[in-house]
Amino acid sequence: MPNIILDVQGLETTFKTPDGVIHAVNGVSFGLKEGETLGVVGESGCGKSVTMLSLLKLIPSPPGKIQAGRAVFNKNDLIQMTPDELRYVRGAQIGMVFQDPMTSLNPVLTIGRQLEEPLMLHVGMTRKQARERAASLLAMVGIPNAKERLNDYPHQYSGGMRQRVMIAMALACSPQILIADEPTTALDVTIQAQIVELVKRLRDELGMAIIWITHDLGVVAGLAQRVLVMYGGYVIEESPINDLYANPSHPYTIGLLGSLPRVDERKHDKLFSIEGLPPVLYHKPTACPFAPRCRWVMDRCWKENPELEHVLPEHRVACWVDTKTGRPRS
Repeated sequence: MPNIILDVQGLETTFKTPDGVIHAVNGVSFGLKEGETLGVVGESGCGKSVTMLSLLKLIPSPPGKIQAGRAVFNKNDLIQMTPDELRYVRGAQIGMVFQDPMTSLNPVLTIGRQLEEPLMLHVGMTRKQARERAASLLAMVGIPNAKERLNDYPHQYSGGMRQRVMIAMALACSPQILIADEPTTALDVTIQAQIVELVKRLRDELGMAIIWITHDLGVVAGLAQRVLVMYGGYVIEESPINDLYANPSHPYTIGLLGSLPRVDERKHDKLFSIEGLPPVLYHKPTACPFAPRCRWVMDRCWKENPELEHVLPEHRVACWVDTKTGRPRS
């Protein structure tokens, strides 16, 4: 059985704003196994990206602050590391692909320069060695004429090619974990499919673990082995991918899956929509954060926030109601 490579427990992150303190992440816990692809899904503002940025201390501070929690990676707690210690983890051991490559790449430096820098810093390569490695990385992610394209600037690449460059940069030092923050959001569906297939191929070749952040359950279905569903800064369901689609157990997950268009329906059913709006978290919820939008809501939901409980051996859900029967869980 694969070992746990990253163990996150009780992570809490807040942001101080003029209107009050936003409780963006509220006690998130999960484990990531070696070679596993973990999908993290949920609507915008649910805490997906902030959770992963907090692990590497990439949130702006101030206004952001990690209030509690630990994230053990290679027997060391990332949350307790100094900036200098973290600098040698980022890129070298944990790579990250950001959502918008145009704002993540430096517009005044060539692609070659940006690929070579982590190789010289983390691996100790000479500039010539780094240049050769950079060309091979571009070729690996499918950039044609890779050696010549090293001299180009980001604006000379298309959106899909810039995203491939970001993946190449994240993989430059052969990290143990790759965190991909909605890397296909701004791309058309054809390029999305190419990026997903590229990541799957590189995962299999390099044996790395992947955390794939997305709001698109269709993308994660073909990529992840396990999924975390987040809402209001909490993990509200955790399941192997097949179980999640076959047996969604949280009302929010059921709503997300119901909003997906289906190609196997015999009749033209109207897509399901979740009424209401996501919570504004100026106070850490003491009740279920999904209660105002839930069709199964009962009195207990307004008083207590449920913990994750097993419904199957590897499937956990945070809900007071059995959505199959509509009755309280025993």
